Amino acid sequence: MRILILGGTADAAALANRLAGLADTDVMLSLAGRTRQPLAASVPMRVGGFGGVAGLKTWLVENRTDCVIDATHPFAAMISRNAARACDELGIPIVALHRPAWSKMEGDRWIEVADMSEAVGALGEKSRRTFLTIGRIEIAAFATAPQHHYLVRTIEPVGDALPVPHVTAIEARGPFDEEAEVGLLRQHRIEIVVSKNSGGPATYAKIAAARRLGLPVVMIARPESPDVASVGSVDEALVWLAGHRPPP
Repeated sequence: MRILILGGTADAAALANRLAGLADTDVMLSLAGRTRQPLAASVPMRVGGFGGVAGLKTWLVENRTDCVIDATHPFAAMISRNAARACDELGIPIVALHRPAWSKMEGDRWIEVADMSEAVGALGEKSRRTFLTIGRIEIAAFATAPQHHYLVRTIEPVGDALPVPHVTAIEARGPFDEEAEVGLLRQHRIEIVVSKNSGGPATYAKIAAARRLGLPVVMIARPESPDVASVGSVDEALVWLAGHRPPP
């Protein structure tokens, strides 16, 4: 069984490790290449894009792929759409492995927005000490609100991605600890947190910390997902794979 895992998440790496070494199973883990030191996996990896739907279809055919698991970040909308379309046109089974979104709990002060533009507007005109935890790619949107003081945490260096007067950058990868997150927010006197609704435990500590401190969280909703089968855990993905294994 030849499996392509579209990765970039801890779930993708965990699934690849669970599949590594299984008899009659050939796994390729594909990464977009946005991080210099991706999570390690025990299967072969490829790095970089496919060249849109056409390029992905060519790769799937040339590598005689039996099924695809989309375990990309919930906000990696383009590759998810491309994969869904490519698999539909080729008749290849595909499943999305996306952890459930976070749900608002008692004590949370969420400002729920649809996209990054709305998130910028939600900060308001008055200067605020803002914790941005949305990744490096999209922080440029906040350049239109230079009055705020930004604490930015990313896996990769921020560089000049956010050209505003007041930026403090931290490079770190989850999982994060709730007590440490409380300390970080207090240390930098954070007044508001901006987060994508990524789901999962690795980065939830910032949400719990904001709740404890009574801070508002601008919560960015996930983009619309393609209409494909979906599972919420590695174990569920393994069950799906067992049901799609070609006959001997």
